[in-house]
Amino acid sequence: MSLGILIQARTGSTRMPEKVILPFYGEQSILDLLLEKAKKMNLPVVLATTENPQDDRLSELAAKHGVPVYRGSENDVLGRFIGAARQFGFSKIIRVCADNPFLDLDALQTLTATFEASDADYLGFQLEGNKPSILTHFGFWTEAVRLDALEKAAGLTSEKLYHEHVTNYVYGNPELFNVQFLKADPVVFSRTDIRMTLDTAEDFDIQQKIFATISGENPKFGIPEIVSWLDGHPEVLEQMKKEIGKNQK
Repeated sequence: MSLGILIQARTGSTRMPEKVILPFYGEQSILDLLLEKAKKMNLPVVLATTENPQDDRLSELAAKHGVPVYRGSENDVLGRFIGAARQFGFSKIIRVCADNPFLDLDALQTLTATFEASDADYLGFQLEGNKPSILTHFGFWTEAVRLDALEKAAGLTSEKLYHEHVTNYVYGNPELFNVQFLKADPVVFSRTDIRMTLDTAEDFDIQQKIFATISGENPKFGIPEIVSWLDGHPEVLEQMKKEIGKNQK
């Protein structure tokens, strides 16, 4: 059993279908970008998508990157992750959501190294107010969880919420699981005005422009460069605030 990366993706998003496979940067989709980034970690990478025929295109895209695919339930995402981890022999999982084109590679490396040496059932990043990053609009970070913790959660609850949101039950019940957090980068630790997760057409338009601009200036950009650019473009931050207001977590 080992540590592996599971990328969660589907085309059937309610707010913006097919967002992960639309051209985002040149001819590359968000999923293309994330698959390339995940492969830089030198860990096994698996795409965890649904059994729906419309997601055949995701499987085909993953194949072009040499990434294997697990297909499971669209709505029971917890079950999908458990099935994928079992099939590919992952006892520890790095969960990557395919709607985060600005996933920070440095933070991913920090999370991975810490989790490998940890006895935590769950490890994520945390912002001011003890808020898990998964419940924010940033979209910079992943989270890590043990397969046996997911199996335990599945055995303890059948509530739809906890089966749609893979890790919610684990980090939401620290009395039942060993839940640990890393502090987010100080430049964003107290911020509430940045939205780099992608759910809507408005998000897509804003982030596509940002990605193209910053990539042109510095292809190896990370969180500090993004924050610096945003602070120099208050009109973009204002657009983000509106989207945050319309899409509360």
